[in-house]
Amino acid sequence: MPLTPFEELNRSPTDSATSRLAACNASGRWIADVLAGRPYADPEALLTAAEKAVHALSWPDVREALDAHPRIGARAEGASTEAAWSRREQAAVGDSDAATRAALHAGNVAYEQRFGHVFLIRAAGRSAEEMLAELRRRLDHDETQERAEVVEQLAQITRLRVERLITA
Repeated sequence: MPLTPFEELNRSPTDSATSRLAACNASGRWIADVLAGRPYADPEALLTAAEKAVHALSWPDVREALDAHPRIGARAEGASTEAAWSRREQAAVGDSDAATRAALHAGNVAYEQRFGHVFLIRAAGRSAEEMLAELRRRLDHDETQERAEVVEQLAQITRLRVERLITA
């Protein structure tokens, strides 16, 4: 009887599990923390550990994860699992009108100038207009508020991707 994707992740060699988890979150610290918890009793235990590990990351570890994310509205290139997931998550941006796409681009530039990294948001389930409104709202944050928001968004993205990984 073949293994489920969850069982495969639980039992696979470290190098294989590392590459699969990297599609969910590129932070080396996050990957190490999730791997250290194996084997997980069930998928929910893995999902809980994955989220907890995001919230435990230092800011440099969060930045490592951010560096793997394209701008909202920028098409992720390549054939990697992470790139394919990013394209699917951001599909609503491609369907938006030119004015919204231009506003997202301008907002991304302003955000990056203000905070020094890409604007991160869980794009899955959100329209381009919703993401733009969130970007504009978050431009008013101070550094501490925005870092907390980034970590929460990273946790949400990571959870969705781990769910996708273990149910594929």
